[in-house]
Amino acid sequence: MSDFSSDQEHLINGKKTLPELVEAYLDRIEKENPRINAFVSVDGKSARKAAEQIQKKLNNGTAGRLAGAVVGVKDVICQKGKITSCASNILRNFESVYDATVIDKLRSEDALFIGRLNMDEFAMGSSNENSIYGVVRNPHNPDKVPGGSSGGSAAAIAGQLCNLALGSDTGGSIRQPASYCGVVGLKPTYSRVSRHGLVAYASSFDCIGPVSNSVRSAAEMLGVIAGHDPNDNTSSTQEVSDYTTELENGRKMKVGVPEEYFGEGLDDEVRKIIEEQLAQLEKDQSFELVSIKIPHLKYSIATYYILATAEASSNLARFDGVRYGHRGDINEVRKELALEKEAIEENIKIADAAGKNKLVEQLSLTDSTLIRLYKKSRTEGFGKEVKRRIILGTYVLSAGYYDAYYAKAQKVRRLIKEDFDNAFSNVDVIVSPTAPTPAFDIGSNLDDPVQMYLNDIYTTSANLAGICGISVPAGTHSNGMPVGIQFMGDKFRESDILRAGYMIEQLNQ
Repeated sequence: MSDFSSDQEHLINGKKTLPELVEAYLDRIEKENPRINAFVSVDGKSARKAAEQIQKKLNNGTAGRLAGAVVGVKDVICQKGKITSCASNILRNFESVYDATVIDKLRSEDALFIGRLNMDEFAMGSSNENSIYGVVRNPHNPDKVPGGSSGGSAAAIAGQLCNLALGSDTGGSIRQPASYCGVVGLKPTYSRVSRHGLVAYASSFDCIGPVSNSVRSAAEMLGVIAGHDPNDNTSSTQEVSDYTTELENGRKMKVGVPEEYFGEGLDDEVRKIIEEQLAQLEKDQSFELVSIKIPHLKYSIATYYILATAEASSNLARFDGVRYGHRGDINEVRKELALEKEAIEENIKIADAAGKNKLVEQLSLTDSTLIRLYKKSRTEGFGKEVKRRIILGTYVLSAGYYDAYYAKAQKVRRLIKEDFDNAFSNVDVIVSPTAPTPAFDIGSNLDDPVQMYLNDIYTTSANLAGICGISVPAGTHSNGMPVGIQFMGDKFRESDILRAGYMIEQLNQ
């Protein structure tokens, strides 16, 4: 299995060189990406150049912490000079003019970037089927989804196309695809990693995090990208821990097991796999299992989709076809508007008095050319799922519905956060399945958005509460697909969830 930690060890021992490693990944991408569709663009020229430069540092002992990291970047994170399309037609040709803070931090420690990764459009989806670049396929079974929205990131790691990847997690978009693809995916505490350069979906939920083939590699990457950033006024000044040194801390962990996460809707085999893992670690004296309750958890999906879509509606208003991104044909707009006005004016000539007044009023309310241009640009630019969420978000923010939906959801969010605060006063981490089932068939949920949204039922609560979470492979379902186990930790307690995940990883080796 391709992994950053093992790749770096081979480089340090002189068993291979970084140019050789990069060439091997480029060859594998050329061979496997047509089947998986994880990468939307590959920059072999820049990767080869960076590999030569970093190899010189390796030779003279001046290389950074991430020398040997070959990183794929989710197409929602800005890289200067690269197309940052968010897998959307409205940004199909948009070239970023600056680097996201996480890109700067990774490059400063000698990580190199090999390409851009596929995703659900604007990070809205649970299956990576909503992309202008086409469906991403699960490397374990190309008829199955890889999860979303960071499906490209998870599939690239599982398919051994790179050894580290960046994803983003708004309601589970790192952890759920990590579970489906059998890799490690970590959502940091909100504000732990700078969002500067991350194209916003829902600003109070979005987090950038690592996807890898081992917990240690995720810890290494997190240690570099975490920390305060003056460009992001929500980023925390909390000191960054040394995550890798704490992995093998032998202290017994108190693990909360919420009954709400193991109830109706959970696949029986998924439940059995996770319970067996927990029982083994309890037997080994690594875990002390404690039954807990999170009373308001049942409202998490509804609360999440009200608040996240409201923020999406606001954030995506900037894509109007005027300043940047896709613009509808202005000549077509003018022609359509002229024909519409001409038809109304002709009807005015033959209408009776009452009808004439209505038509005159209709004519006065006809959209301006600019409004029509907005509509045309956004209609052509956004996909079906993005439009669905914009409409829902606009609805819950509208007059008469704001108090009934948005304001109430904010109150429930606070209650969910308090539930977790109470739980963490008694336990170190909270365990759950990452997803209710293994990866499902491509196309099976596309016409049922509610069922699609329920795939995030175990992950959205961490984003609502602003806490950290990790998904680690726990086993294999009888259908051959991976099953993930999730650990959630209190704010800035990434060390706890990494250590719990590391124990599961060691158990399964």
